Amino acid sequence: MGFEIKRVGIIGAGQMGNGIAHVCALAGYDVILNDLVADRIKSGLATINGNMTRQVSKGLYSDAEKQAALARIGGSDNMGDLGDVDLVIEAAVEKEEIKRKIFAAVCPYLKPEAILATNTSSISITRLAATTDRPERFIGIHFMNPVPIMQLVELVRGIATEDETFELSKGFVTRLNKTYAVSEDFPAFMVNRILLPMINEAIYTLYEGVGSVDAIDTAMRLGANHPMGPLQLADFIGLDTCLSIMQVLHEGLADSKYRPCPLLVKYVEAGWLGRKTQRGFYDYRGEKPIPTR
Repeated sequence: MGFEIKRVGIIGAGQMGNGIAHVCALAGYDVILNDLVADRIKSGLATINGNMTRQVSKGLYSDAEKQAALARIGGSDNMGDLGDVDLVIEAAVEKEEIKRKIFAAVCPYLKPEAILATNTSSISITRLAATTDRPERFIGIHFMNPVPIMQLVELVRGIATEDETFELSKGFVTRLNKTYAVSEDFPAFMVNRILLPMINEAIYTLYEGVGSVDAIDTAMRLGANHPMGPLQLADFIGLDTCLSIMQVLHEGLADSKYRPCPLLVKYVEAGWLGRKTQRGFYDYRGEKPIPTR
C-alpha cells in the first residue's frame, strides 16, 4: 500500500480556500483550514456552512451529509497543526513573495512525503517549487471560482514534479468529482491565458470608447453566449487579480499583446477592485449594479 491522501491542509481561508475546504470535506477528506487571522477562519467556516445549506436546499445531498462534511473541517491559525496532513494546498493572494513566505514557514512542519500544492492561477510552478524543500512533491492544483460550482481543475507540473505526485493529484481531483485538464507550466496556464486577454480587450474596448460597460457586456452575453459579460466577470474575479495575471503574462511572455489596459490600472489604483470593494466597472452599493462608466 503506497502513500495515500487522507488529510488535507488548506492555507488561506478566503474565497478560494473555503471553497476548496468545502469540496474536500464533502468528498470525505479530513480538512484543516489554516489562516493567519482567526476571524478569517471563522468567516470562511460560516461561508462553507451557508454554501452547503444552499446545496442541500437544491437537493444535491442530504442534511446528514452536510453535517458529516462540516464535522470533517477544523480551523487553525497555527501552521504547526499541518504536521500530519498528506496534502497542503496554498490558496493565498496572487503575489509571489507572499506564497514564498508561506512555503518557507510551512515546510519545516510537513512530513517528508507530504505533497505541497499551490492554487496559483498564473505564477510559475517550477519557480515556486524551487523555493521549497520538496520540488518533486510540489504541483499546481488550480481550482476555478466559485470552487463548489465550477467543474474544472487545472493540474500543472513543474519541471521537477515526480510522476507519483502527479498521479496522486489526479486521483485527488477525481475524488472531488471535478474534471482535470493538464497544462504545461507557462504563464497563466490555459484558462487565464485565454480568458484574461479577452477581459483586458473588453476593457480596451471601453477605454477607447467603442462601447459602454452595458453595451460591451450585453454584446458578449447575447452575441457570444457568455453567461456573464467580460466586465461583470472582471468585477467578480477582482480587478487586482485581473491586473496581476495580465502582468504575469506581459512579463513572462514579453509580448505587447498582453499589455494591461491603462484603464484597468487606473481602477486598481483607485481601489475599485470590483464586487469585493463594492465598486469596479459596476457600482454595487445600491439595489442593483450600475455601470461606473
